[in-house]
Amino acid sequence: MRKITVCTFLTMDGVIQSPGSPEEDKKNNFKWGGWSAQHWDELMNQAMADTTAGPYDLLLGRRTYDIFAAFWPNQAPNPTTDTFNAVQKFVVSKSPLSFTWQNSTLITGDVVKSLEQLKNSEGPNLLVYGSSNFVQTLLKHDLIDVLQNWIFPITLGVGQQLFESGTKPVNWKLLKAEVSTTGVIITSYVPDGEVKTGQMEI
Repeated sequence: MRKITVCTFLTMDGVIQSPGSPEEDKKNNFKWGGWSAQHWDELMNQAMADTTAGPYDLLLGRRTYDIFAAFWPNQAPNPTTDTFNAVQKFVVSKSPLSFTWQNSTLITGDVVKSLEQLKNSEGPNLLVYGSSNFVQTLLKHDLIDVLQNWIFPITLGVGQQLFESGTKPVNWKLLKAEVSTTGVIITSYVPDGEVKTGQMEI
């Protein structure tokens, strides 16, 4: 069975909108695009290289796919570029698409059923980047196997949240955590059952 890993960049107050560039996502007049750029160091570069080393297939929402499809085919060869261009890309969209990026397949209609079938099919694990709207579907239907959060030491107060109002309560178990020299905390979690409440004692 394939596993779905979601890799997200988020601020301390949970914003995941437009971390990569000012033009990435201006929805609701968001003016802080590119907020992650000043915080990269060698540890983060290595962590990203480890995450993208493969084998995996990409699973993307429509907006992130469009950004990737315009960027990666035009980059100079390197391990990440070569892998992203070569792997199978599954794209979730409500509307038809004309693909120009090689090895791209559309998922539409009953998305949850299609994702369940994809997880049960033969093949490598599935890696999700960005795709903030699509991630809400994965959270709602318990389809995430590993949640990799890169938490940047920034607060914005505005922008799309990773965990929107109404997100299903879930316990998460920490598998790994690293801290960059710039204060970015890279964490990996797996679902760990239902949330249980009780009386805190000190």
